[in-house]
Amino acid sequence: MDLPTPPQQPGTSADCRPISQMLGRIGDKWTIMTITMLLKGPTRFNQLRRMIGGVSQQMLTRTLRALETDGLVSRQVYPTIPPQVEYSLTDLGRSLAEPLTQLTIWVLDNIEQVERNRADATQPS
Repeated sequence: MDLPTPPQQPGTSADCRPISQMLGRIGDKWTIMTITMLLKGPTRFNQLRRMIGGVSQQMLTRTLRALETDGLVSRQVYPTIPPQVEYSLTDLGRSLAEPLTQLTIWVLDNIEQVERNRADATQPS
């Protein structure tokens, strides 16, 4: 795969701001976990919260709203009493899930080496 040539002066490319914004959004742990869980199919809020574990209701709400705003997640409200809401990945969200899954696999494959390197770096010379 050919990668684009980085700009001569870091931070001077017109592409830097949108790339930085998107990496900030998708690099958030709750975003990664939410997208990963939604790969299983449409999911209700409380079910999603249980699947992720450790996320507060407020943080999951913020994460889902941001993903919906970016067009990565769709929200379907069913006219029941009380209303039922399901979240699912859009085509754009599914296209992001693939590289996120690869990144997750890389982390799982390499975390032991990273942790060893960190431990070695904290040892006095």
